[in-house]
Amino acid sequence: MQKIMSTPAHARAIAILGLPLIGGHLAQMAIGVTDTVMLGWYGVEALAAVTLASTFFFVLFIFGSGFASAVMPMVASFQAEKDETSIRRATRMGLWLSFGFGLLALPLMIFSAPILRLMGQEVTVVTLGAEYLRIVGWGILPALFVMVLKSYLAALERTQVVLWITVLAAVCNALVNYALIFGNWGAPELGVAGAAIASVTTQVISLVGVVLYVRFAMPQHDLFRRLWGADWDMLARVFHLGWPISITLLSEVGLFAASAVMMGWLGTVPLAAHGIAVQLAGLTFMVHLGLSNAGTVRAGNAYGRMDAPNLARGARVVTAMSLMFSMVTVAFFVLFPGFFIGIYILEDEPARAEILQIGVGILFMAGFFQLVDGTQVIALGVLRGVQDTRMPMIYAAISYWGIGVPMSYLLGFTLGFGGMGVWGGLGIGLGVAAIFLNLRFWRTVLPAIRQQQPVA
Repeated sequence: MQKIMSTPAHARAIAILGLPLIGGHLAQMAIGVTDTVMLGWYGVEALAAVTLASTFFFVLFIFGSGFASAVMPMVASFQAEKDETSIRRATRMGLWLSFGFGLLALPLMIFSAPILRLMGQEVTVVTLGAEYLRIVGWGILPALFVMVLKSYLAALERTQVVLWITVLAAVCNALVNYALIFGNWGAPELGVAGAAIASVTTQVISLVGVVLYVRFAMPQHDLFRRLWGADWDMLARVFHLGWPISITLLSEVGLFAASAVMMGWLGTVPLAAHGIAVQLAGLTFMVHLGLSNAGTVRAGNAYGRMDAPNLARGARVVTAMSLMFSMVTVAFFVLFPGFFIGIYILEDEPARAEILQIGVGILFMAGFFQLVDGTQVIALGVLRGVQDTRMPMIYAAISYWGIGVPMSYLLGFTLGFGGMGVWGGLGIGLGVAAIFLNLRFWRTVLPAIRQQQPVA
């Protein structure tokens, strides 16, 4: 019989596992923040263009990362079962599926200009955005490979190395950005193209770092031996678990992409303000995402042992930790919005006052939707840990697209609340998802595991 861990013991275990993951996510996010801040210094049009283009890239990247996300609970469960052969098989087929997706996504970015025009954006934004995507698109392959290997390492609780490799990549990104966007240190001034080159360079450096670590620190798995050899049974298992995660991730990130398009309809300045608010909200969301990843690993281990009591207590603890952090976020965003928005805009920027005015209202809304956003991503993480992905996919599609996007349009345009209305719709969609997903875990999944039955 499994020993039931105390609440403080669960909290310590989640913190030990989650803090490096949070740090790694924050370092990864710092790459995007660096791009946004430096391009904000370069010009509002460049900032607006990369806000749109990076959203386009991120949608494809997140869609493809479902297979990497599937690797994490599978490896965690195999680790609990002490099945090292299956650990290797699942990770390798995650790399295969990520490679296939990357090849399909690459042409969409190389030839992105017609797609951006169809979104109804301004001509300058389309031109600069397409220039950025033609270069940055090549980074999707190393980026997806890194995601798979990070999921493998996180599932094995090797989270420290994930943090330090990402920190190294963020530092490299900042240096290359500074050189190539502005033409410093004798480099050419490339503006938006310089930011794109920096991003691809960063992804390649990250891949080299994580491959070297896996090769020399985890020789027992011999991960890259006969990497070209097909393993159709395991590929099918990873695909079966991963494609609903991909659709779920696409539904959520598509919600934010749709909001960026709607903000673009309001004008270049509202889109730039939106880009800043998304970055700030994204930084705090990385804490919830790290806790969610820790919840996935802990739930995967418990699921591998069919240990329902510790699964339930761990889920309660990680949800409480997320909610406590959300309360801190709300306080900062509500009390000091002008300070945070002002970091991104130079004092002599002509549109500074307008961006601040719009951005402060948006950030006010972003603070409150952190409460529901954190809750829903924790529930998703725990459900993935027990390898329940299909019903969460359906709930996500209904919540984000059936409710969130229409509400954003209704509040933002029909009722005339502008940017704050668009963000209010986001919060409503995420709130509905949080309710659905938590009911799924507590009312359906956990009782089935307690009875040692398959999840319906």
